[in-house]
Formats: sequence, structure tokens, C-alpha cells
Amino acid sequence: MTEEFLIGIGGLFGLLALIVIRVPIAYAMILVALVGIILQSGPTIILNQLKDLAYGQFSNYDLSVLPMFILMGGLAARCGLSSDIFRGANAWLGRFRGGVAMAAIAACAGFGAVCGSSTATASTMGKVAIPELRKYKYSGALATGCIAAGGTLGILIPPSIVLIVYAIIVEVNIIKMFAAALIPGLLATLMFIGTIGLYVRFAPGSGPKAIPVTARELGQATLAMCPVLIIFGVVIGGIYAGIYSPTAAASIGVVMVLIYGGVRRRLTFADTLDALLETARTSAMIFLIVFGAELLKIFMSRAGVPQAAAEMLQNSGLAPMTILILIIVTFLILGCLMDSLSMVILAIPFFWPVVAGLDFGLSPDETKLWFGIIILVVVELGLITPPVGLNVFVINAVAPDVPMRETFKGVMPFFATEIVRVTLLILLPGIALFLPRLLS
Repeated sequence: MTEEFLIGIGGLFGLLALIVIRVPIAYAMILVALVGIILQSGPTIILNQLKDLAYGQFSNYDLSVLPMFILMGGLAARCGLSSDIFRGANAWLGRFRGGVAMAAIAACAGFGAVCGSSTATASTMGKVAIPELRKYKYSGALATGCIAAGGTLGILIPPSIVLIVYAIIVEVNIIKMFAAALIPGLLATLMFIGTIGLYVRFAPGSGPKAIPVTARELGQATLAMCPVLIIFGVVIGGIYAGIYSPTAAASIGVVMVLIYGGVRRRLTFADTLDALLETARTSAMIFLIVFGAELLKIFMSRAGVPQAAAEMLQNSGLAPMTILILIIVTFLILGCLMDSLSMVILAIPFFWPVVAGLDFGLSPDETKLWFGIIILVVVELGLITPPVGLNVFVINAVAPDVPMRETFKGVMPFFATEIVRVTLLILLPGIALFLPRLLS
């Protein structure tokens, strides 16, 4: 082993230690990378790299899509789109046993389609749906568990912030990445709704029916939900049709949400300013993490750590599927330590070279798409995996009267459903690749 390789291994353990003691992931990566490169090559090299590395990273046109989608989600959260989606879904599904919980899942999917963030989806929909669920005497476990699980849909249903970052890291077309995510996202929504159906069948008292609505109320609720469908159709449909780029689509989405909020008189100047400030803070955080990841990638590449890991696994004699399962288990463990975005930015540069060298019977681009969707589903799992599950903590802040133990109990059926979905995606890559192939 060379001295540089040993420094790289030491840096990897140092990074994990900093993450465990809750040092922000961006600062941890930057600190480890700076110290490591200085130990490897001295301070001159790192100063030369810092001279234009930040500009080279942040001037990447693909990154310009992130602030626009973040702003669209922030504005949507403030102008009442979430309540309109839930009201419409509840009007259609509330008449069934467990229907209000099913409506909450459908609303999470709908709001995730204009938000792109799992924690924001869980928090916003929790404030809208949990009071309604408790009003109809839903059990605390099901009421909070379904929102915690439904919130994870924000990470997969396009547009998704994590999806965009993954596409940039592995250098795959963002439009194809969105296409690959759509069917798995819709499948997740249907499977979650089916899970609630089974849940209330075996525990009837946990999810009663709501009061049926009149035809007039049904029509009003459906009409109120239409703007969301129109915004999603214009933004994502325009991308798939090749009419405009993802960045242009996000800009159009922002304008449409602003118009909706203005027409409905739900969006004040203060709300808009708050959304802009939130977008600036979130974008700065993401860009800093991306910068830290690039520095860390330089350090680790110089040390040869990713290359050694790829060579070791590829020469281990293990089947490609076995290696893939080991990577999935590693992501599940990481999900107990950090948020989804940090996990993807930190881990993908290590694991993608390993996967790229394995033969799954797919082209390189198809492997990127398929692997990305599998990893995003696993990241979803990390958001509800005990004992940390970030979405569970978000929901606990919204519904502090429900013990966290009950929420974890409520998410377990959805956790099992996600395991089934991961298995389906592994065994049937066509689920994720059907639409990208169609677009090609």
C-alpha cells in the first residue's frame, strides 16, 4: 500500500467520524479533502485547484435547474396547493375504509410532483392531512406512518432535487432520468395505497371511512385540484416532449405557481420573499455540498480509494447482483446517519465506478438510469428506517402527541412494501427503463 492510499483510508474513517458527531456534511468533506490533499502533495496543489474549482463547479448549466425547482416547491407550499390536492383526493377516496389515508398518499405524490423534496412534502402534507386523519379517528400509527412514508415520494416523482443531483454526478441526461423515475414513482403510490387497504383490513379500527361527499362537493374539489395537474403536465410534459429544457421548464413552473397564488390571493409579497430566501439558503447548502464532494473526489482519486474498491469487488468472484445488494445494504446503513441528498452526493462517487464495471446486460446509460432509480428507492427507505428515519422526526414535530414509537410502527408496512418494490426493480429493470427507451 502506498502512503497516499493510507492517507485516503485515514481520511475516509475521519469523514465517517465527523459525520457521526454531527459535523455538517459539507464542512466535513471540505475539511477532510483539504487536509488529505495537503498531506499528499502540499498546500500549493490545493491552492491551485481552489483557484478555479468553485467557478468550474458552479458555472455548470445543469446546476441552474436546482434553484428554480426549489423555488417552485417553496412557492407551492405557501400558496395552498397541498390542501387543494388533499381535498380533491379525499373527495374521491375518502368514502373507502382507510380512504383518508389513501388520499394523503395520493396528495403526497401530487405535491411531490411540484415540490421535489421528501422532507418538505412530509412536513407540508403532515400539517394538512394529519388533523383530518385524527378528526376521523384514525390511529396515531397509521395517521403519522402514512404521511412519513408518503413524504418519501417527493424524492422520486419528477421533478426531484436528489434525482437531478444524481444525474449530474454520473453524467446522465436529466430528461431520461425523469422518465426513468415516473413509472416507479407511480408504482410506489399505488403500492402504498394498496398497503393501506391491507392495513385497515387487518386492523379495521385504525382507518374508518370518511363522510361521503355530494356530487357538487366532488366537482368543486376536483376542480380545485386541476391547477396542480396542469402545472405538472406543462412542466414535465414539456420536458418529455422536448419542447424545452429542464431549467426552462422549472422557470415556467415558477411563473405558473406565482400566477396561481396571485389569482387565488393566497401568495403575499412576504410569502414570495420568504420563498426566495429559502431558495437561496437551500441552493447555497446544496452547492456547498457539491463543492465539498468534488474536493473529496479529487482527494480520494489521488489516493486511489475508489479504484481499489472497484477492483477489489470486481475481482472478488461475487456475482454482480450480490455486489449490488451489498451496496444497497450500505446505503440503508448510511440512511441512519445522514439526509438523502448528502448520502447521494457522498456515496455515489465511490459506488458508481464499482457498478459501472459490472455486467447487468444493460448499456452504460441504461445502467446509470436503472442504478439511480434503485438507489433513490433505497434512499427513500433510509428516510423511514429506524432508529433515525428523518421523515419520522419531521412528522413527530408536526404531531408531537403521537409517540415516535407509534410512528415507526405505522411505517413498517410501508417499509415492507418498499423492499418489495426494490426487489421488483432489481429483477425487472424494464420498469425503470420503459419510458427512457420509448423516448429514445
